[in-house]
Amino acid sequence: MSQHKLSATAADRDTARVMAGALQDLLEPAPDALTLFEAGADGWRIEAYYTAEPDAAGLQRAIETLLGRPLPTLAPEPIPDLNWVALSQAALPPVVAGRFTVHGSHDSDRVPRGPNAILIDAGEAFGTAHHATTYGCLLAIDRLTRRASYRRVLDLGSGSGVLAIASARVLPHARILATDVDAQSVVVAKDNMRRNGAAGRVRVAHADGVDRPAVRASAPFDLVIANILAAPLIALARNVARIAAPGAALVLSGLLTSQAREVVAAYLAAGFTLVRHDRVTGWSTLTLARRGGRRAGGRRWA
Repeated sequence: MSQHKLSATAADRDTARVMAGALQDLLEPAPDALTLFEAGADGWRIEAYYTAEPDAAGLQRAIETLLGRPLPTLAPEPIPDLNWVALSQAALPPVVAGRFTVHGSHDSDRVPRGPNAILIDAGEAFGTAHHATTYGCLLAIDRLTRRASYRRVLDLGSGSGVLAIASARVLPHARILATDVDAQSVVVAKDNMRRNGAAGRVRVAHADGVDRPAVRASAPFDLVIANILAAPLIALARNVARIAAPGAALVLSGLLTSQAREVVAAYLAAGFTLVRHDRVTGWSTLTLARRGGRRAGGRRWA
């Protein structure tokens, strides 16, 4: 159970979301639970909970170095003996991203049931749509699937499985593979498939990268989604090209906007064309197309 808390108050929501995302996904140790909520006239409050006592000063230096600017101070606070993971889940409101509404079980009675309502509880795997990168990927999936149909889909680094579930909802005839390097994420994703009625539509596998039997056996893919970090995205560029069909759509996220140019360069060199670059609170989502085929809208890449 978490016994230590760091908190900070930012004057605006964008700064708070960038700080929260960096703490959750880019720095070690990651918090056991993290909340982000409006704190009246004071702005937006971030609270991160840890089992072991974190180095507040070290995390402050790391996050300011990473984001390249001074940020509100992360301060330790005493906390009572409560289940902060459960409380943090209850603090997360539903997120609407295009056709999709992602919500926790605490909001099941308030979110209308429908084909695009997705139940994901915050927990041991990344992906509740509150983070700008997951949100950006959901918007990209919504946009792409309005224009084209995809038959073979790969969700690389699937975390909670939310992106694979979203793909299954809007691509009823697709074969979908969700993979993650983290064994616990695979367990969580399988459970989320079951809870969302997607277990028969999505295969979930433990795999590191794309050069694995589970991935090779399902290739080539005409839609690849990878919401991971910038460094592994760059390292995987040429291998992703090998398992992407000509004309395939590629959605990349998990990167800061300052890292986007380097990621784009790696994929241009691997045979992709940049179609769209979306930015949300300092985070980027890239939509690319594999050259050599047709993309959504009928245009042919040379």
